[in-house]
Amino acid sequence: MSLEDNKAVVRRLFDEVSNAKNLDVADEIISDASVDHDGFPGMPVTGPEAYKAVFGASHAAFPDFHMAIDALIAEGDNVAVRATISGTHRGDFMGMPPTGKTFSVGHIEIFEVKNGQITGRWGAPDRATLMEQLGLAPQM
Repeated sequence: MSLEDNKAVVRRLFDEVSNAKNLDVADEIISDASVDHDGFPGMPVTGPEAYKAVFGASHAAFPDFHMAIDALIAEGDNVAVRATISGTHRGDFMGMPPTGKTFSVGHIEIFEVKNGQITGRWGAPDRATLMEQLGLAPQM
């Protein structure tokens, strides 16, 4: 697969699974052996089900959840993404009731893509800023 093909797989994850809420696309673009190295606590970390669980929970908590790709860089089997994630807290999020507040945070992810499927993911979400914007972080 070319670098552009690998980037296209990651774009599908953002555009179709995350933003269009078509979780079934995960079955096409996520390897059964894929490992999410930085998933949500208590959720699956392997295969398409890991991604369906995370995005399903995100869509339930933030019905307008959106991931915008700000930069996409590929080298070898790796695709790095700098993104902006945003939404409005309208449902339960990790045991926390809705606040009605909006958030917009930066996010960095690296995906491993082989044979047209994502085989691994490493992420560095800005959870501290997310919690602060939702009013759920302790005051400092």
